[in-house]
Amino acid sequence: MNALVLGAGGQLGAELVQLLGRRAGVGHDKLSITDAGAVEDLIAARKPHVVFNCAAYNAVDRAEGERDLAYAVNAEGPKNVAVACRRHGVSFVHFSTNFVFDGKLAEPYVEADVASPLSVYGSSKLAGERHVLQAGAHVLVVRTAAVFGGPLSFPMRILERVRSGEKLRVVADQRVNPTYAHDLAAAALELAEQGTAGVVHAVAEGCCAWDELARATIAEAGLSVDVESIPTGAYPAAARRPPNGCLASSRFRALRPWREALHDALSSRQKP
Repeated sequence: MNALVLGAGGQLGAELVQLLGRRAGVGHDKLSITDAGAVEDLIAARKPHVVFNCAAYNAVDRAEGERDLAYAVNAEGPKNVAVACRRHGVSFVHFSTNFVFDGKLAEPYVEADVASPLSVYGSSKLAGERHVLQAGAHVLVVRTAAVFGGPLSFPMRILERVRSGEKLRVVADQRVNPTYAHDLAAAALELAEQGTAGVVHAVAEGCCAWDELARATIAEAGLSVDVESIPTGAYPAAARRPPNGCLASSRFRALRPWREALHDALSSRQKP
């Protein structure tokens, strides 16, 4: 596949580059998607068949005080890419988030459910979705949740805290589908190859609370440390999170169960 991966330095972008080849990747240090002219020039020069946009502003709490920057990267940036892709007849795959929902449903959200974000981050990502869907016919928005695998992802940060001797207090009333970046990248390639358009949810099978994910991570690492379960209100944060952040799909199969993926993710990081 002749592809271009924007935001190749992040955990999902890095996995896509692993699958597509090094030449496909362009990191933030080489291109900011907020620069419409640079995006246009790159796509015109590379002539890809498909562009994957992994570039995003993901600092959920900081976004509450940096609204303009969050919207520039998460809304206007994807619009720049989508417009350039339309102009050159290129398919576009853009990644979004469960944060576009308010989490009030009792069951996992599917593609047709009404989005109603609680935070600046969620609102900026929803604005990005709407921009790219309006920009062209060959556009796919892949919503996902709680992506892990990179060194800054939740399981890896939990293990860092354990090894530093820090006491673990983890939220127990927010549920998500922990989704392995490697599995998500493979699913995105499959969807792109099929020519899927519109909005699709791609997440691991199964949901859990963050404290359950923390305990599973510790157990997989062969460690034994207590995790104190706390309510959201006991963990001050600038941005509101959806209590039910679980997604399901009416258009695509669930990825492999999150516990199986977590096992593989931690095993691969422990190999020499």
